[in-house]
Amino acid sequence: MASAPGTLVLGLAGNGLTFVVFGTVAFSVVMSVLFLVTRGSDSMYDQIGQGGISREGDYSGTGGGAVEEPAARAEAEQEIRQMLRARSDRRVARGEEPLDVDAEVARLLADAQGAREHDAALVAEVRQLVQARNERRLRQGLEPLDVDTEVTRTLEELDP
Repeated sequence: MASAPGTLVLGLAGNGLTFVVFGTVAFSVVMSVLFLVTRGSDSMYDQIGQGGISREGDYSGTGGGAVEEPAARAEAEQEIRQMLRARSDRRVARGEEPLDVDAEVARLLADAQGAREHDAALVAEVRQLVQARNERRLRQGLEPLDVDTEVTRTLEELDP
């Protein structure tokens, strides 16, 4: 006579589909538990919705899209000029007047420069926020932060 476990194994082995289904489920459970246990704190899924598309593109806190280096500024100006020339060429092809590329470049760069300057009320509000933060730090026994540096850093974080 066959024993009960032997019959069960033969029954499972005899029906291949049942063996595959139970094997797949068991493997999935083991892998799920393994992933939960070994999950690191630097998981890409934990960063969904925090901005940036990739690790290289993550926000670094340097003021967003503001162009800081002279070489980068010159390259941006060259690209803007190139796009405006193409727009002007399309206008000429349609029979319209061409754009004054130099004037448009100057206007766009002035707008970009003006966008980096902040409203006085916003600066005052951020300064109050930083001063309140410093007061809390002093109450906690921590070293106070430089107000002007913190105001500048906070305004850079707020820039789109």
